[in-house]
Amino acid sequence: MWRGRGGYWPELVCRATKRNGVVYSRRGYGQSSSIHDVRGTNRLLPDYMHQEAWKTLPELLTTLQIENPVVLGHSDGATIALLFASRFPTSACIAMAPHIMVEDISIRSIEAAKLAYESGDLKSRLSKFHKDVDCAFWQWNDVWLSSAFRSFDIREECRQINGPVLAMQGRQDAYGTLQQIQDIAPIGAIERQVIENCGHSPHRDQPDETLAYVTAFLADKA
Repeated sequence: MWRGRGGYWPELVCRATKRNGVVYSRRGYGQSSSIHDVRGTNRLLPDYMHQEAWKTLPELLTTLQIENPVVLGHSDGATIALLFASRFPTSACIAMAPHIMVEDISIRSIEAAKLAYESGDLKSRLSKFHKDVDCAFWQWNDVWLSSAFRSFDIREECRQINGPVLAMQGRQDAYGTLQQIQDIAPIGAIERQVIENCGHSPHRDQPDETLAYVTAFLADKA
């Protein structure tokens, strides 16, 4: 799903910034292992992104012997990147269309996605990218539409980020207002970029502009 009209975007980032990169799918997404009974006993809890950022990702980086990474994520991945940077040292954090709190616009769009998955063509379109498409969709959709998730808010955690942050969001993002990047207030420096004619996926909707922002931001980072 990182592919767009410009090609495989993570590879373009690595080439443009002259850096090595690791791309990983969370469990249940892409070609990773499925999760049994993801709508029941193994249903995600409201702190699932905290767990990913503070347990799973650090374990992965330790296994790969990577220290002080540049963490770059999109959507939930952007939230995970911010949460990681709030507790662990980073060279930089790049968040594209992050979710730092729950807004009504987010819930409306996720409810619409549920309808499109159940009665439209969304399931068939997503099945090209995920080995277990039901696992990939429902673990995300169920937790976001749960009443317990409405209080999700990581603005306080973002205030603990020491390293530099680049936050980008499309002007026409259907999953959140620009408040999602305006309310990120780290200890370190932050650069915010609002991308015009762009929805929830800057790397797909405006790949060249998004890549240019990332390249310029990382130009002076170790």
